Amino acid sequence: MRRLITGLTLALSMAGTLWAQDVLAPEPAIENTIQSQIDAFLKDDFTTAFTFASPNLRTMFRTPENFGAMVKQGYPMVWRPDDVRFGDLRSIAGGLYQMVIVTDAAGNLHYLDYRMEQIDGVWRIAGVQILQAPEVAA
Repeated sequence: MRRLITGLTLALSMAGTLWAQDVLAPEPAIENTIQSQIDAFLKDDFTTAFTFASPNLRTMFRTPENFGAMVKQGYPMVWRPDDVRFGDLRSIAGGLYQMVIVTDAAGNLHYLDYRMEQIDGVWRIAGVQILQAPEVAA
């Protein structure tokens, strides 16, 4: 019994250490990049919004108009958010992911992971993934 308790204690302490290493201190430059792109979307300024995308995304979409159409159709909550909050910045498998919590005009919460890349000292958005909302305990 003592071995079981010792083993569980050790496992929990190691899990806590691993988790703590995944969450990083906030990076204002990353948050500024994301907020600046969202501000451009709110003005329908897809040319400016496109400048915050990584070179790979710019190559994929080719034009600001194509990029804007994709955002309007696939990420309407980002195109027209009612509120934007920043969650944890995490390091996952060598990549940096900024969680962003968006409230749409209907009051629905959306959790997104922005994959960030630093290119020539400037943060760029390399992709956005819609996450499943976390479970809320009663």
